[in-house]
Amino acid sequence: MPTSPISRLSRRRWLAAASLAGLFKMTESPGAPQTAPPRAANPNSAPSQLRITDMRSVLVASNYDYPIIRIDTNQGVYGLGEVRDAGREGTALVLKPHLIGRNPLGIEPILDSIRNFASHQRMGGGYSAVDIALHDIAGKVYGVPAWRLIGSKYRDRIRCYCDTDQSKDPKVFAERLKKRKAMGFTFFKMDLGTNLVADRAGAVDSRGIATLKGLGYLCEYIQAVRDEIGADAPLATDHFGALTVNDSIRYARAFEPYDLAWCEDMIQVGHLGPGGDAPKNWRAYRELSQATTTPICTGESLFGLEEGFRDLIENRAVDIIHPDPLTSGAIRETKRIADFASMYGVQTAIHFAGSPVGCLAAVHMAATLKDMLAMENHAVDIPWWGDLVTGPAKPIVDRGFITVPDTPGLGVELNEDVVKEHIRKGGYFAPTPQYDDYILDRFRQGGPYPHLDENGKPVVSR
Repeated sequence: MPTSPISRLSRRRWLAAASLAGLFKMTESPGAPQTAPPRAANPNSAPSQLRITDMRSVLVASNYDYPIIRIDTNQGVYGLGEVRDAGREGTALVLKPHLIGRNPLGIEPILDSIRNFASHQRMGGGYSAVDIALHDIAGKVYGVPAWRLIGSKYRDRIRCYCDTDQSKDPKVFAERLKKRKAMGFTFFKMDLGTNLVADRAGAVDSRGIATLKGLGYLCEYIQAVRDEIGADAPLATDHFGALTVNDSIRYARAFEPYDLAWCEDMIQVGHLGPGGDAPKNWRAYRELSQATTTPICTGESLFGLEEGFRDLIENRAVDIIHPDPLTSGAIRETKRIADFASMYGVQTAIHFAGSPVGCLAAVHMAATLKDMLAMENHAVDIPWWGDLVTGPAKPIVDRGFITVPDTPGLGVELNEDVVKEHIRKGGYFAPTPQYDDYILDRFRQGGPYPHLDENGKPVVSR
């Protein structure tokens, strides 16, 4: 009597299960317990007992100085962080009393407690440095790369672009971009300052802003570069001068035939104040974006999603946001910003001009973003830049890309000898007693650890 299809299927499942059980039986040693082998414990720390004991810094002299911090713990695990380029280490060190005695694995509660001390421009640097150092510590303790602490990778390599020195000769300027292409870069940016044409008759008005004739001259530079790198290569522009909204619209419209990747930080005057407040004026940027097909990009001076980027994104005021992680909030906060932008169809490019410490922190973050265009590196012409650290493969920027580390934490350690050759002032992680207070004194004398009360204020247990 033939068996039914269900019976045949059941028989196949039974035979498969029996065969698999036999295979497991054959691989067991006699008398071995039938349990999974225990996972090895991390010998470097006892996470529940981990405490922050100190914060120190070293200032590296470079094209823009690099303030690097180190957060130490009672178990020998430490984390490196970095304040925004050309900033000052003190913006991080003043946060020391709010960190001592706390468990560095409580990343978000710690960051919440110091958020009120962060702001735009270089004042976002202290918060950002702490964020990076905490992720470095946590990654080392848990044995995972920093990117794993905030999500999953969308890419194994980060595409880079870099600025290129200007020349008043369009051919020389273009040749410099051509050399970037020969280095392997596939994404380009040029500073297109109005000063390039300021000495030509009739090129600028009484305010130093390009006239119609001057804009034609500026377009000659773009065309010369396009002739060298190709019509399809992404090419961004920056540093136009002190432009108003209307000036910016004129410039952006003049550049439309060249299919730029973006025009960056165009609006500089005529709003909340000169220079730095411009990106907060989302209405001005929306007016500019709606008046041109040239993509508009801004954001390197802004801190935080709620404080800086939300209005720009929700109101579709720009096509591309451009956070600098060492101002915007580093790993965790910049990911929040970029993920929020992604929901509105706004892409993210990363501004960066710091050391390899901050660079690799930004790389970990950028690896987890859905809509990431490219990340800046401002040190391509500094021969010793990559030598400041050990850990990542060298060169760090290889043919225009940076490989995302898979080693614990940031995956970088400082090369002490090289760093000491480039110290701007002070010592190599010298003690910082000037930032101590009574909380640190009590902690070092064996007193109770600081913690937060119900209002998130640092207090000392009585």
